Amino acid sequence: MAISRWRRCLLYLPLLLSLPLLFSVMELTHLHTANVVSSPSNPKKFDHLVLGPAAGRGLPNRVQCQGHKAINWTPFSTFSPMHDIHESTSFVTVFSLYNNSPGFGSPDHRKSSDIVIVGNAAYDKPGRSLALLNAFIKFIEVSMPRSNVIILTALDSELHVHQKNVEVVPVEGDFSRGNLMLQRMRSYIVFLESRLKRILHGQHDTNHFIFTDSDVAVVDDLGHIFEKYLHFDLAVTFRNNKNQPLNSGFIAVRGTIDGISKAKALLERVLNVYILKFGNASRMLGDQLALAWVIKSHPSFDAKRFSRHEAFVDEIHGALVLFLPCAVYNWTPPEGAGQFHGMPLDVKVIHFKGSRKRLMLESWNLFNSSSPVNFFNILCVILKSGRTKYDF
Repeated sequence: MAISRWRRCLLYLPLLLSLPLLFSVMELTHLHTANVVSSPSNPKKFDHLVLGPAAGRGLPNRVQCQGHKAINWTPFSTFSPMHDIHESTSFVTVFSLYNNSPGFGSPDHRKSSDIVIVGNAAYDKPGRSLALLNAFIKFIEVSMPRSNVIILTALDSELHVHQKNVEVVPVEGDFSRGNLMLQRMRSYIVFLESRLKRILHGQHDTNHFIFTDSDVAVVDDLGHIFEKYLHFDLAVTFRNNKNQPLNSGFIAVRGTIDGISKAKALLERVLNVYILKFGNASRMLGDQLALAWVIKSHPSFDAKRFSRHEAFVDEIHGALVLFLPCAVYNWTPPEGAGQFHGMPLDVKVIHFKGSRKRLMLESWNLFNSSSPVNFFNILCVILKSGRTKYDF
């Protein structure tokens, strides 16, 4: 009987010896799974609006929400003086479609992983780019109905936008992804050169220009920039960021001979610095780094002014540069980092960078379907969902 029990113990011995190893493997697997879920490099993204508390609740000079309505936001345009009939403002953006080879977008070509659903619409990658461009144009049509939009694109682009007050202008250059930011700066310079020639050939009406990314929503009339600040050639937006104090997603140029020529000369200087010092960042950030280098290296410039919220003017290499706070003219919804203290009451431009682009489409769809139609209906939705990472 004792021998039988001993034999049974020998049969279970391998299992007993393997238990510590089994538990170790299970523990490692659990830790690995936990790391995959919680790792910042693998953030969970959502394919729908995820609403939470509105940022900035109870803080002074911040948009306050009652439900989904902003209860204390007053757009500047409600008390802005009438614009001079001989002055207008045009928005200029650089846009290029990728993966638009023959057959792209057809059901056989599209991968299910490339499809994004927003509302009742399904978009592939080129489709969502065009939807964002359309939203960009529509926001401007509402906030500044007298303005027009100029789209700079590649010579061989097949971009066709059949909308009122929209002009597609082909520009020579390399619009590939890896060269896009460098090409954007070059395109701005080429465009300003062409407009300068028009003025010199007899066009007398003043047309100001605002160069922006196409993932921005203009929620107020920006014509007041040229009325309120009478003495500047070029305007850029700044933030309190030591390494990247300037954002190139918003550049305004006064549409006079002096304004255009001086802005063009300054951007040419920035382009040269871009190529010489930041050429390895031709796809992203290089233009911002070059712009900051040109401005901060000017002998009389005081970079401490970036830590303040007020707009200011300084002369940089012969051009009068107006510095406007990003918090008003280039505000970005938080996405795990950034401005956690809500939306400023005087916000004019909302910049949907990165994966926030889904939020831009959701915002336009909400605005377009609301009644009465006004921007009050989207500001709080942006504040309630701005920290969520979406699938764009």
